[in-house]
Amino acid sequence: MPALTSSAVDLIAQLNCGETSSFALTETCLQTISAQDANIRAFLSTNAEASLAQAKAIDEKRKAGQPVGKLAGLPIAIKDNMCTRGMKTTCASRILENFVPPYDAGVVEKLKAADAVLVGKTNLDEFAMGSSTENSAFQVTRNPWNVEHTVGGSSGGSAAAVAARMVPGSLGSDTGGSIRQPAGFCGVVGMKPTYGRVSRYGLIAYASSLDQIGPFATDVASAALLLEVISGHDGRDSTSVDRPVPEYSQTVEQPLTGLRVGIAREHFVEGLDREVEAAIKQSFDVYRSLGAEIVELSLPHSKYAIATYYLIAASEASSNLARFDGVHYGHRAAKFDNLIDMYSASRGEGFGPEVKRRIMLGTYALSAGYYDAYYLKALKVRRLIRRDFDAAFERCDVLASPIASTPAFRLGELVNDPLAMYLSDIYTISANLAGIPGLSLPCGLSSTGLPIGLQLLAAPFEEETLLRAARMFERATEWHTKTPPA
Repeated sequence: MPALTSSAVDLIAQLNCGETSSFALTETCLQTISAQDANIRAFLSTNAEASLAQAKAIDEKRKAGQPVGKLAGLPIAIKDNMCTRGMKTTCASRILENFVPPYDAGVVEKLKAADAVLVGKTNLDEFAMGSSTENSAFQVTRNPWNVEHTVGGSSGGSAAAVAARMVPGSLGSDTGGSIRQPAGFCGVVGMKPTYGRVSRYGLIAYASSLDQIGPFATDVASAALLLEVISGHDGRDSTSVDRPVPEYSQTVEQPLTGLRVGIAREHFVEGLDREVEAAIKQSFDVYRSLGAEIVELSLPHSKYAIATYYLIAASEASSNLARFDGVHYGHRAAKFDNLIDMYSASRGEGFGPEVKRRIMLGTYALSAGYYDAYYLKALKVRRLIRRDFDAAFERCDVLASPIASTPAFRLGELVNDPLAMYLSDIYTISANLAGIPGLSLPCGLSSTGLPIGLQLLAAPFEEETLLRAARMFERATEWHTKTPPA
């Protein structure tokens, strides 16, 4: 059986040289999921029969000497807020519990065109609203490093599936840190591309001006390859940018000369865990040893990021989730007196507490008399936050910071304190407001054996710089080789 400790890039090399087969690799993934997922709960659904048939077909193509895609035979998991034709897409919500889309999301089409094998759909906070994957209507995902701790959110299932080596790669979505924070908590690489780099067609929207799809992998080179495959213009997404996609997988191994790493003083203030701060500062020493210049700078409007984000995201969620009304698809209440009662009963039964909280907050912010005071003002502050980053990237190539103020917190620790939960995204939210790319990679372990993540940010469409800078660090350290205890 092939070893799932190998990276996605290494597994593709093994597939290409005939050292293993896609069928054997997919079978190993399914067996690992079967053995481990009762404890981790990363997956909401798998389809063994279809994925093994897909793997077998790819093996036959390869054997016949036919051209195959860049991911030919590689098993991949997908966050369950991306549409998959003929397979449930639930958003971890009761309201979409039995929804089977008639089409594939743009990124799913690209994975299939690249001959990836889709093994299953992963758990998330309901409609991607959360930071711990405890808001799922169906199950709580546990951290493979310590099952008493959170995996982060909202893409917690995708991060856990890669961290536990159930699959070599996965996709998540990032609205305010939902790829980078769980990647940091689970000790894997997670990448949020520039807004518009990856198609959002078929991604069930939370906050349309913030959402972006990106990859999880065990190393930077594999993340670069996955990003290369899913990137590109899509005319079905009005926010998709028509811009050539660099060959990230071909340039990721090239070190950057004269690299300038920026450090924002606002990222090192009261509330930052001492072990996290020490690990991040040691990362700066690694970059210095590689010849990088460390540049101290300021992001003065970052203190407004949490308030700005939760006004914009909740307002957009209020609008986006209005479509789930029990009429065309999704859950419909069994008992109601009239049309309005059907709407309210269906939504009341179908949505969980956190989704209701954000819908109400957003509806209030958009209501007559409050739009200018809240939503419009938040949009103006968002522009100031973007200007801070524009100024910063005139002085540095990448910005480095913590992913979160602490390692993964205990399950249940923040679930009854929404404000504290929201504050766990304090380091990641600004990148979504500014639309810039960000990446999380492992940079340490806490004294209790939990991963610590380093966040790198770059200017818009500078994913290539971001990946090369991350790979420089990864090559000089061994944190990405650490795996959860057996």
